[in-house]
Amino acid sequence: MKKISWQTLGMLGALALVWIAFAIFTDGVFLTPRNLALLSRQMAVTAMATTGVVLVIVSGQIDLSVGSVAGLCGAAAAMGCTRLGLGVAPAILLAVLLGAAVGLSQGVMVARFGVPPFIVTLGGMLIFQGILLGMTKGVSIVPPDGFLRIGQEFLSKPATWGIGIVGCAFSLWRARRKDGRWLWVAAAAGSIGISILFNAYQGLPLPVLLMLLLATAFWILAEHTAFGRQLYAIGGNRDAAFYAGVPIARRLIAVFTIMGCVSALAGIVLTARVGAASSDAGKMLELDAIAAAVIGGTSLLGGRGRVWGAILGATVMASLDNGMSLLNTEAYWQPIIKGAILVAAVTADLRWRIRK
Repeated sequence: MKKISWQTLGMLGALALVWIAFAIFTDGVFLTPRNLALLSRQMAVTAMATTGVVLVIVSGQIDLSVGSVAGLCGAAAAMGCTRLGLGVAPAILLAVLLGAAVGLSQGVMVARFGVPPFIVTLGGMLIFQGILLGMTKGVSIVPPDGFLRIGQEFLSKPATWGIGIVGCAFSLWRARRKDGRWLWVAAAAGSIGISILFNAYQGLPLPVLLMLLLATAFWILAEHTAFGRQLYAIGGNRDAAFYAGVPIARRLIAVFTIMGCVSALAGIVLTARVGAASSDAGKMLELDAIAAAVIGGTSLLGGRGRVWGAILGATVMASLDNGMSLLNTEAYWQPIIKGAILVAAVTADLRWRIRK
Protein backbone atom coordinates (compact mmCIF):
# COMPACT_ATOMS: atom_id res chain seq x y z
CA MET A 1 0.00 0.00 0.00
CA LYS A 2 1.18 3.48 -0.84
CA LYS A 3 1.84 5.87 1.97
CA ILE A 4 -1.12 7.95 2.95
CA SER A 5 -0.89 11.47 1.52
CA TRP A 6 -1.31 14.74 3.34
CA GLN A 7 -4.28 15.37 1.07
CA THR A 8 -5.99 12.24 2.42
CA LEU A 9 -5.22 13.26 5.98
CA GLY A 10 -6.66 16.67 5.25
CA MET A 11 -9.80 15.11 3.80
CA LEU A 12 -10.23 12.91 6.87
CA GLY A 13 -9.83 15.98 9.07
CA ALA A 14 -12.33 17.92 6.96
CA LEU A 15 -14.83 15.08 7.20
CA ALA A 16 -14.42 14.96 10.97
CA LEU A 17 -15.01 18.71 11.21
CA VAL A 18 -18.11 18.47 9.00
CA TRP A 19 -19.55 15.71 11.17
CA ILE A 20 -18.78 17.57 14.40
CA ALA A 21 -20.31 20.79 13.08
CA PHE A 22 -23.51 19.10 11.92
CA ALA A 23 -23.72 17.14 15.18
CA ILE A 24 -23.61 20.42 17.11
CA PHE A 25 -26.09 22.29 14.89
CA THR A 26 -28.56 19.38 14.76
CA ASP A 27 -28.37 18.68 18.51
CA GLY A 28 -26.78 15.31 17.88
CA VAL A 29 -29.36 14.06 15.35
CA PHE A 30 -26.73 13.89 12.60
CA LEU A 31 -24.66 11.29 14.47
CA THR A 32 -27.54 9.01 15.43
CA PRO A 33 -27.25 5.44 14.08
CA ARG A 34 -30.45 5.87 12.06
CA ASN A 35 -29.25 9.00 10.27
CA LEU A 36 -25.77 7.62 9.57
CA ALA A 37 -27.30 4.43 8.16
CA LEU A 38 -29.56 6.45 5.86
CA LEU A 39 -26.63 8.72 4.94
CA SER A 40 -24.50 5.72 3.98
CA ARG A 41 -27.31 4.27 1.85
CA GLN A 42 -27.71 7.63 0.13
CA MET A 43 -23.95 7.86 -0.45
CA ALA A 44 -23.66 4.34 -1.89
CA VAL A 45 -24.94 5.23 -5.37
CA THR A 46 -22.50 8.12 -5.86
CA ALA A 47 -19.68 6.04 -4.37
CA MET A 48 -20.38 3.16 -6.77
CA ALA A 49 -20.33 5.51 -9.76
CA THR A 50 -17.15 7.24 -8.62
CA THR A 51 -15.19 3.96 -8.48
CA GLY A 52 -15.47 3.75 -12.26
CA VAL A 53 -14.95 7.47 -12.71
CA VAL A 54 -11.57 7.19 -10.96
CA LEU A 55 -10.31 4.72 -13.57
CA VAL A 56 -11.58 6.90 -16.42
CA ILE A 57 -9.96 10.07 -15.09
CA VAL A 58 -6.73 8.31 -14.11
CA SER A 59 -6.36 7.25 -17.75
CA GLY A 60 -6.66 10.89 -18.82
CA GLN A 61 -10.28 10.69 -20.01
CA ILE A 62 -13.64 12.03 -18.81
CA ASP A 63 -17.19 10.66 -18.87
CA LEU A 64 -20.12 13.05 -18.64
CA SER A 65 -22.73 10.42 -19.47
CA VAL A 66 -22.54 8.50 -16.18
CA GLY A 67 -25.83 9.82 -14.79
CA SER A 68 -27.84 9.40 -17.98
CA VAL A 69 -26.50 5.87 -18.51
CA ALA A 70 -27.36 5.04 -14.89
CA GLY A 71 -30.90 6.35 -15.34
CA LEU A 72 -31.33 4.54 -18.65
CA CYS A 73 -30.06 1.20 -17.35
CA GLY A 74 -32.05 1.48 -14.13
CA ALA A 75 -35.20 2.07 -16.18
CA ALA A 76 -34.29 -0.84 -18.47
CA ALA A 77 -33.99 -3.16 -15.47
CA ALA A 78 -37.31 -1.97 -14.04
CA MET A 79 -39.05 -2.36 -17.41
CA GLY A 80 -37.51 -5.80 -17.82
CA CYS A 81 -39.26 -6.88 -14.63
CA THR A 82 -42.59 -5.15 -15.21
CA ARG A 83 -43.16 -5.17 -18.97
CA LEU A 84 -41.06 -8.07 -20.24
CA GLY A 85 -41.84 -10.39 -17.35
CA LEU A 86 -38.20 -11.14 -16.60
CA GLY A 87 -36.99 -12.17 -13.18
CA VAL A 88 -34.89 -9.79 -11.13
CA ALA A 89 -31.56 -11.44 -12.01
CA PRO A 90 -32.18 -11.53 -15.82
CA ALA A 91 -33.40 -7.92 -15.74
CA ILE A 92 -30.24 -6.83 -13.92
CA LEU A 93 -28.08 -8.75 -16.40
CA LEU A 94 -29.92 -7.07 -19.27
CA ALA A 95 -29.25 -3.63 -17.77
CA VAL A 96 -25.55 -4.36 -17.19
CA LEU A 97 -25.15 -5.62 -20.76
CA LEU A 98 -26.83 -2.44 -21.99
CA GLY A 99 -24.39 -0.36 -19.94
CA ALA A 100 -21.46 -2.37 -21.32
CA ALA A 101 -22.66 -1.83 -24.89
CA VAL A 102 -22.99 1.92 -24.30
CA GLY A 103 -19.53 2.13 -22.73
CA LEU A 104 -18.02 0.03 -25.52
CA SER A 105 -19.48 2.27 -28.23
CA GLN A 106 -18.20 5.40 -26.52
CA GLY A 107 -14.78 3.84 -25.98
CA VAL A 108 -14.52 2.96 -29.68
CA MET A 109 -15.43 6.52 -30.64
CA VAL A 110 -12.71 7.88 -28.36
CA ALA A 111 -9.94 5.33 -28.95
CA ARG A 112 -10.44 4.34 -32.60
CA PHE A 113 -11.93 7.47 -34.16
CA GLY A 114 -10.10 10.03 -32.03
CA VAL A 115 -13.19 11.98 -30.97
CA PRO A 116 -12.51 13.89 -27.71
CA PRO A 117 -14.12 12.09 -24.76
CA PHE A 118 -15.73 15.33 -23.61
CA ILE A 119 -17.69 15.55 -26.87
CA VAL A 120 -18.50 11.83 -27.07
CA THR A 121 -19.84 11.59 -23.54
CA LEU A 122 -21.58 14.98 -23.62
CA GLY A 123 -23.41 13.90 -26.75
CA GLY A 124 -24.09 10.55 -25.13
CA MET A 125 -25.53 12.26 -22.07
CA LEU A 126 -28.08 14.11 -24.23
CA ILE A 127 -28.88 11.05 -26.34
CA PHE A 128 -29.46 8.76 -23.37
CA GLN A 129 -31.55 11.35 -21.58
CA GLY A 130 -33.78 11.54 -24.64
CA ILE A 131 -34.04 7.74 -24.89
CA LEU A 132 -34.88 7.53 -21.18
CA LEU A 133 -37.66 10.08 -21.59
CA GLY A 134 -39.00 8.16 -24.57
CA MET A 135 -38.91 4.86 -22.68
CA THR A 136 -40.72 6.13 -19.60
CA LYS A 137 -43.03 8.64 -21.37
CA GLY A 138 -42.56 10.79 -18.28
CA VAL A 139 -44.27 8.15 -16.10
CA SER A 140 -42.56 6.46 -13.15
CA ILE A 141 -42.04 2.71 -13.47
CA VAL A 142 -42.35 0.83 -10.19
CA PRO A 143 -40.43 -2.49 -10.14
CA PRO A 144 -41.48 -5.48 -7.98
CA ASP A 145 -40.57 -5.84 -4.32
CA GLY A 146 -37.77 -8.31 -5.06
CA PHE A 147 -36.05 -5.62 -7.12
CA LEU A 148 -36.61 -2.91 -4.51
CA ARG A 149 -34.81 -4.96 -1.86
CA ILE A 150 -31.53 -4.27 -3.67
CA GLY A 151 -31.67 -0.63 -2.61
CA GLN A 152 -33.73 -0.82 0.58
CA GLU A 153 -32.78 -4.04 2.35
CA PHE A 154 -30.70 -4.20 5.54
CA LEU A 155 -28.51 -7.18 6.37
CA SER A 156 -29.21 -9.08 9.58
CA LYS A 157 -27.21 -8.11 12.63
CA PRO A 158 -25.22 -11.39 12.69
CA ALA A 159 -24.34 -10.87 9.01
CA THR A 160 -23.28 -7.30 9.76
CA TRP A 161 -21.02 -8.57 12.53
CA GLY A 162 -19.59 -11.19 10.19
CA ILE A 163 -18.70 -8.59 7.57
CA GLY A 164 -17.13 -6.37 10.23
CA ILE A 165 -15.00 -9.24 11.53
CA VAL A 166 -13.86 -10.14 8.01
CA GLY A 167 -12.91 -6.50 7.39
CA CYS A 168 -11.06 -6.35 10.69
CA ALA A 169 -9.15 -9.58 9.99
CA PHE A 170 -8.16 -8.44 6.49
CA SER A 171 -7.00 -5.05 7.80
CA LEU A 172 -4.88 -6.65 10.51
CA TRP A 173 -3.38 -9.00 7.93
CA ARG A 174 -2.44 -6.01 5.74
CA ALA A 175 -1.06 -4.21 8.82
CA ARG A 176 1.79 -6.72 8.96
CA ARG A 177 3.51 -4.61 6.32
CA LYS A 178 5.45 -1.62 7.58
CA ASP A 179 4.14 0.75 4.91
CA GLY A 180 0.82 2.23 6.07
CA ARG A 181 0.61 -0.05 9.10
CA TRP A 182 -1.12 2.43 11.39
CA LEU A 183 -3.75 3.15 8.71
CA TRP A 184 -4.67 -0.53 8.42
CA VAL A 185 -4.87 -0.83 12.21
CA ALA A 186 -7.27 2.12 12.18
CA ALA A 187 -9.25 0.40 9.41
CA ALA A 188 -9.50 -2.74 11.57
CA ALA A 189 -10.87 -0.73 14.47
CA GLY A 190 -13.19 1.11 12.10
CA SER A 191 -14.63 -2.18 10.78
CA ILE A 192 -15.72 -3.17 14.28
CA GLY A 193 -16.95 0.34 15.06
CA ILE A 194 -19.05 0.47 11.88
CA SER A 195 -20.59 -2.91 12.71
CA ILE A 196 -21.58 -1.62 16.14
CA LEU A 197 -23.00 1.56 14.61
CA PHE A 198 -25.13 -0.17 11.96
CA ASN A 199 -26.35 -2.84 14.37
CA ALA A 200 -27.57 -0.07 16.65
CA TYR A 201 -30.16 0.60 13.92
CA GLN A 202 -31.20 -2.21 11.55
CA GLY A 203 -27.90 -3.63 10.30
CA LEU A 204 -25.72 -2.88 7.30
CA PRO A 205 -27.66 -1.47 4.31
CA LEU A 206 -27.34 -3.78 1.30
CA PRO A 207 -26.33 -0.90 -1.05
CA VAL A 208 -23.38 -0.17 1.25
CA LEU A 209 -22.24 -3.79 1.05
CA LEU A 210 -22.48 -3.68 -2.76
CA MET A 211 -20.50 -0.45 -2.78
CA LEU A 212 -17.77 -1.92 -0.56
CA LEU A 213 -17.47 -5.02 -2.74
CA LEU A 214 -17.24 -2.89 -5.89
CA ALA A 215 -14.71 -0.50 -4.34
CA THR A 216 -12.55 -3.42 -3.15
CA ALA A 217 -12.61 -4.99 -6.61
CA PHE A 218 -11.64 -1.71 -8.28
CA TRP A 219 -8.93 -1.03 -5.69
CA ILE A 220 -7.36 -4.39 -6.56
CA LEU A 221 -7.80 -3.73 -10.27
CA ALA A 222 -6.28 -0.24 -10.10
CA GLU A 223 -3.35 -0.83 -7.78
CA HIS A 224 -2.52 -4.52 -8.01
CA THR A 225 -2.87 -5.50 -11.68
CA ALA A 226 -0.97 -4.72 -14.87
CA PHE A 227 -4.17 -3.30 -16.36
CA GLY A 228 -4.43 -0.72 -13.58
CA ARG A 229 -0.77 0.25 -13.80
CA GLN A 230 -1.15 0.75 -17.53
CA LEU A 231 -4.08 3.10 -16.98
CA TYR A 232 -1.93 5.22 -14.66
CA ALA A 233 0.84 5.19 -17.26
CA ILE A 234 -1.53 6.32 -20.03
CA GLY A 235 -2.86 9.18 -17.94
CA GLY A 236 0.54 10.18 -16.59
CA ASN A 237 2.45 10.22 -19.89
CA ARG A 238 0.66 8.88 -22.94
CA ASP A 239 3.68 9.06 -25.23
CA ALA A 240 5.86 7.17 -22.79
CA ALA A 241 3.13 4.55 -22.38
CA PHE A 242 2.94 4.14 -26.15
CA TYR A 243 6.69 3.63 -26.52
CA ALA A 244 6.60 1.20 -23.60
CA GLY A 245 4.24 -0.99 -25.61
CA VAL A 246 1.00 -0.30 -23.74
CA PRO A 247 -2.01 -1.05 -26.02
CA ILE A 248 -3.57 2.35 -25.43
CA ALA A 249 -6.64 2.00 -27.65
CA ARG A 250 -7.64 -1.36 -26.16
CA ARG A 251 -7.15 -0.11 -22.61
CA LEU A 252 -9.29 2.97 -23.23
CA ILE A 253 -12.06 0.91 -24.82
CA ALA A 254 -11.92 -1.43 -21.83
CA VAL A 255 -12.08 1.36 -19.26
CA PHE A 256 -15.12 2.97 -20.94
CA THR A 257 -16.82 -0.44 -21.12
CA ILE A 258 -16.16 -0.96 -17.41
CA MET A 259 -17.53 2.52 -16.73
CA GLY A 260 -20.72 1.59 -18.59
CA CYS A 261 -21.16 -1.51 -16.42
CA VAL A 262 -20.54 0.49 -13.25
CA SER A 263 -23.03 3.15 -14.33
CA ALA A 264 -25.61 0.41 -14.90
CA LEU A 265 -25.03 -1.04 -11.42
CA ALA A 266 -25.33 2.41 -9.86
CA GLY A 267 -28.55 3.01 -11.79
CA ILE A 268 -30.02 -0.30 -10.63
CA VAL A 269 -29.27 0.51 -6.98
CA LEU A 270 -30.59 4.06 -7.43
CA THR A 271 -33.86 2.83 -8.95
CA ALA A 272 -34.29 0.27 -6.18
CA ARG A 273 -33.51 2.81 -3.47
CA VAL A 274 -35.95 5.49 -4.60
CA GLY A 275 -38.57 2.86 -5.46
CA ALA A 276 -39.18 3.71 -9.12
CA ALA A 277 -37.53 4.55 -12.44
CA SER A 278 -38.28 8.04 -13.72
CA SER A 279 -37.28 10.27 -16.61
CA ASP A 280 -34.97 12.38 -14.43
CA ALA A 281 -33.22 9.47 -12.69
CA GLY A 282 -29.46 9.88 -12.44
CA LYS A 283 -29.59 13.61 -13.17
CA MET A 284 -26.36 15.29 -11.96
CA LEU A 285 -24.95 11.93 -10.81
CA GLU A 286 -21.98 12.33 -13.15
CA LEU A 287 -21.05 15.67 -11.61
CA ASP A 288 -21.34 14.31 -8.07
CA ALA A 289 -19.21 11.30 -9.02
CA ILE A 290 -16.54 13.44 -10.70
CA ALA A 291 -16.54 15.88 -7.78
CA ALA A 292 -16.19 13.01 -5.29
CA ALA A 293 -13.24 11.60 -7.23
CA VAL A 294 -11.49 14.98 -7.46
CA ILE A 295 -12.15 15.85 -3.82
CA GLY A 296 -10.75 12.42 -2.92
CA GLY A 297 -7.43 13.18 -4.64
CA THR A 298 -7.95 12.16 -8.28
CA SER A 299 -6.25 14.58 -10.66
CA LEU A 300 -8.31 15.76 -13.63
CA LEU A 301 -5.04 15.84 -15.60
CA GLY A 302 -4.77 12.07 -15.27
CA GLY A 303 -2.18 9.71 -13.84
CA ARG A 304 -3.10 10.11 -10.17
CA GLY A 305 -6.03 8.97 -8.08
CA ARG A 306 -7.17 6.28 -5.67
CA VAL A 307 -10.46 4.44 -5.32
CA TRP A 308 -10.68 4.70 -1.52
CA GLY A 309 -9.91 8.42 -1.69
CA ALA A 310 -12.88 8.81 -4.03
CA ILE A 311 -15.09 6.88 -1.59
CA LEU A 312 -13.99 9.34 1.08
CA GLY A 313 -14.87 12.20 -1.25
CA ALA A 314 -18.32 10.71 -1.84
CA THR A 315 -18.79 10.49 1.93
CA VAL A 316 -17.96 14.18 2.28
CA MET A 317 -20.44 15.11 -0.47
CA ALA A 318 -23.22 12.98 1.02
CA SER A 319 -22.53 14.34 4.51
CA LEU A 320 -22.96 17.90 3.25
CA ASP A 321 -26.25 17.03 1.54
CA ASN A 322 -27.57 15.15 4.54
CA GLY A 323 -26.50 17.71 7.12
CA MET A 324 -27.91 20.66 5.21
CA SER A 325 -31.18 18.78 4.72
CA LEU A 326 -31.43 18.19 8.47
CA LEU A 327 -30.89 21.91 9.01
CA ASN A 328 -33.59 22.74 6.43
CA THR A 329 -31.07 24.80 4.51
CA GLU A 330 -32.31 26.45 1.34
CA ALA A 331 -31.83 24.04 -1.57
CA TYR A 332 -29.68 26.45 -3.59
CA TRP A 333 -26.90 26.33 -0.99
CA GLN A 334 -26.08 22.68 -1.66
CA PRO A 335 -24.76 23.08 -5.24
CA ILE A 336 -23.03 26.33 -4.27
CA ILE A 337 -21.08 24.70 -1.45
CA LYS A 338 -20.26 21.55 -3.42
CA GLY A 339 -19.13 23.63 -6.40
CA ALA A 340 -16.89 25.76 -4.20
CA ILE A 341 -15.33 22.63 -2.66
CA LEU A 342 -14.70 21.18 -6.13
CA VAL A 343 -12.98 24.34 -7.37
CA ALA A 344 -10.85 24.43 -4.23
CA ALA A 345 -9.85 20.77 -4.71
CA VAL A 346 -8.83 21.29 -8.35
CA THR A 347 -6.91 24.46 -7.43
CA ALA A 348 -5.03 22.60 -4.71
CA ASP A 349 -4.20 19.79 -7.15
CA LEU A 350 -2.83 22.21 -9.73
CA ARG A 351 -0.70 23.99 -7.16
CA TRP A 352 0.64 20.63 -5.95
CA ARG A 353 1.63 19.68 -9.51
CA ILE A 354 3.37 23.02 -10.02
CA ARG A 355 5.39 22.52 -6.83
CA LYS A 356 6.29 19.00 -7.93
